Amino acid sequence: MDDERVWNFEESLWQASEDRYHERVDPECVMALSHAPFLFQGEAAVEAVTGTPDWDKVAFSNQHVSRPQEGLIVVGYEVKAEKGETVFEAACTSVYRRIEPEEWTVVQHAQVARGRGMERQ
Repeated sequence: MDDERVWNFEESLWQASEDRYHERVDPECVMALSHAPFLFQGEAAVEAVTGTPDWDKVAFSNQHVSRPQEGLIVVGYEVKAEKGETVFEAACTSVYRRIEPEEWTVVQHAQVARGRGMERQ
């Protein structure tokens, strides 16, 4: 997956329906989020992001892509997401693994929220 597709994939998750999360979050995924209990795995990771806004605006900055081995992609970035008057800013990482030639799933995602009154993603 080239860099443009990587960022399109990541952005699609920020603006995804709940079905999209269920399709793209790996059953073995581990997430670190800014709300208790903070660490989530498997189905709990999918449920942790269920009900979050499908953001109207998403902007990435300070973007990094690493490919430590075939079929594994690591991204790091800062995000500003907006829905109405709700604004969420965080530093994030995600790790994708290739399941099939054009099919990738998220096996790790972490967010460090910035600012006060931040809503969870």
